[in-house]
Parts: sequence; C-alpha cells; structure tokens
Amino acid sequence: MKNREAPLLRGREAIESQELATLAPYAQKSCESAGRKHREPRHPYRTEYQRDRARIIHSRAFRRLEHKTQVFLSGTADHLRTRLTHTIEVASISRSIARALALNEDLAEAIALAHDLGHAPFGHSGESELNRLMRGQGGFDHNQQSLRVVELIERKYPDFPGLNLSFEVLEGLHKHGAPPPPPRRRGGAREVYHRPTLEAQIANLADEITYYSHDLDDGLDSGLINPEQLAGLDVWRLSYEEVRRDFPRRTGPEIFGYVIRCIIDRQVQDVISNSARAIAASGVRSADDVRRHRKALICYSPELSAANRKLRKFLYANLYYHPTVAGINRRASRMLRGLFMACVRDPSLLGRGTVRRVRKEGLERSVCDYLSGMTDGYLLQEYARVCEGLKRHQGPDAPDLAEACT
Repeated sequence: MKNREAPLLRGREAIESQELATLAPYAQKSCESAGRKHREPRHPYRTEYQRDRARIIHSRAFRRLEHKTQVFLSGTADHLRTRLTHTIEVASISRSIARALALNEDLAEAIALAHDLGHAPFGHSGESELNRLMRGQGGFDHNQQSLRVVELIERKYPDFPGLNLSFEVLEGLHKHGAPPPPPRRRGGAREVYHRPTLEAQIANLADEITYYSHDLDDGLDSGLINPEQLAGLDVWRLSYEEVRRDFPRRTGPEIFGYVIRCIIDRQVQDVISNSARAIAASGVRSADDVRRHRKALICYSPELSAANRKLRKFLYANLYYHPTVAGINRRASRMLRGLFMACVRDPSLLGRGTVRRVRKEGLERSVCDYLSGMTDGYLLQEYARVCEGLKRHQGPDAPDLAEACT
C-alpha cells in the first residue's frame, strides 16, 4: 500500500507564527492578547480574535441588526441598507485597510462587526430619544451600549454574562475617551493609554467611510437627494467627473452606483496612504507604542477630512432631517417614549432576563437596555400591544401618555 500523506492542518500556533512573521511590528498580534475577563483554554485552531468574531456573529444582538434602521425605517425597501448591511460593509472596508497596512485583519473585523450591537431601533432618532429619556440617569450612547451588550446583556455561558470577548476588542469599542488599561500590571503599575490599537482606529474610520458614502447612495436611490444638489461637494464632484470621463455615454441613475464605488475607493486609498505616512513619522514600534501615542495614526488627508465634513453637514441638512425621514422619526420617537414610560410604570412588561437585572442595574437603565435591543418591527409590535393600556394609564404626576399612542 502507498503511504498516504497526512492532511495539512493549520492550528492556532501556526496562524500566530504567521502573524509574527508577516504583520507589522506595531500590529496587535493574537498571541500577545491581554486575554479575557473570564479565563478560558486556548482554542486549537482559532486565534483569540477569530473566536471573538464568531461569538459576535452568533450573538442575538448581531442577528437583530437585520431589522434595525440605518437611515430609512427597516422594511421601507428591500434594497435600502439596514444596520446589519452597514455593519458588514464596515467590516469589509476594515479588512481592506488592515491588510494594506500589514495589521491584524481579524481584530479589525471583529471590532467592526461589534461596533453597532448597541444601536437603538429607529437609528439615530431612537438613540437621541433614549438619551433624552435617560437624562440624569447616565444618558444613552450606542457605543457604550455595545459594550453593555457584549459584557452584560448577551447570555451564552452558564457561569458569567456577556460574550467574554478579548480585551483588545473591548478596547476597540471604547470610541469616546481614553481606552481602558489592560487586565494586567507591568512593572507594578498600570499603563496609561491615550489611543486604542491601529486596528480599532481602522474600524472607527471605516464606519465613517461607510455611512458617508452609503447613506448618500440610499439618499439618491430613494429620490430624497438629487445629483444637482451634490455638484458643490468635492467628495461627489471628483468621483462623478472621473466616471463621466470613463463612461461619457452613461448618465443619470445608471452611473450613480459606480460613482459611490469610486468615492469609497478614493477614501480608502486616501486613508491607507496617509495612515502609512503618519505611522512612519510617529516612530511607533509596537502595539503599546500606538496606545501611548496621543494622536490617531489612522487618518484622512487634511483635504479629504475637510471635504467629508462638508458631506456630513449636507447629509444632515438634506437627508437625516429631510421632512419625509424626519416625520417618520418623530412618530417612531413618540412610540419609543410611550413604551419607555409604560415599562417604567409596569415592569412586568419587560422580558424575563431584563427583570432579573432591575435590582442591580436600576429600573430605568434596565428599561433602556430592553428597548434599545428591540428591532424596529418588534418595538412597533410591542407598542401596539400595550397602547390601549397606555391610554388608560393616567395619573396626577404622569405625563399625558395618550398623545404617545396617536
């Protein structure tokens, strides 16, 4: 009998060795992870960040993103983006930038996939409404809520709450303020970090690239924005002129999608080239050097940064606050407010998992957790279910809830 060759297997240690050999010195290596809050044995075939990615994708919060608003109410049209498709697009762009800069693609992707897990239903209007409702109670911010989701709300393990993600993914979800110190001591003292890893910075900027370009795409597709309005925006004009030169016989909506593609490509290339220069000039030689550095090293050119600020201002004026979008958002916010009030007055309306957290987390925060986790459709369904109760629920010290049911 002929000897059969053993199958080729790439275990975790082989993947980690390849990272050490091929990634930049300032990349965050999987084998150098600070670990997890709850200790677990290492996996034979997957790195820490590959495991994180799988845990995020298999979470309930990730699945619910399919039915949460990006700009247009979920279900408005089959081809308009939802919070899930936005998230997948952010992850794709994150991998592209990380690969070009010889950074850890798995870490950048995991952070990107988790960055919106805490987003409220009804998009930014839902977030704003919950923040108003939680005034004096710590407010509401979807970035901080994403951390609550992966550290507290998701339940996958019998012994502890959360997904038990690695320190580096949790670090990447801290988008505001200095990132936390790692769960370890070096030389007897905690490190002081000013920035997260380059991989986390990539996910943050990829989020901007994605929503600038794809919200613009959906605005054009919906007819709420027309190309004549965009003529004064450099971000649009440069790519539009490029496409018209390459395809002079094509006009109108048939080239808009390709213009958006060119906008994304231009932005990604700009970030890669400018970040490479910034990294080289900084002199960082390790992932911790990046953390100690006071300035972000993943960055646009000054010209593109200015152009994006103009685009952002345009989108707020002409899309996010468009009467068609704003009218739907006002009604959605009214429903969210009414259901919040009802749950505070009658906690039996909450899910069983939420009720168990009330004593430790407080009633208002638990209600906020419950509502922020809802999809658009489920919130509408729950609002309809309790609406008649809301109308009857009046008291001398309670706001008029009947208006919220109209």
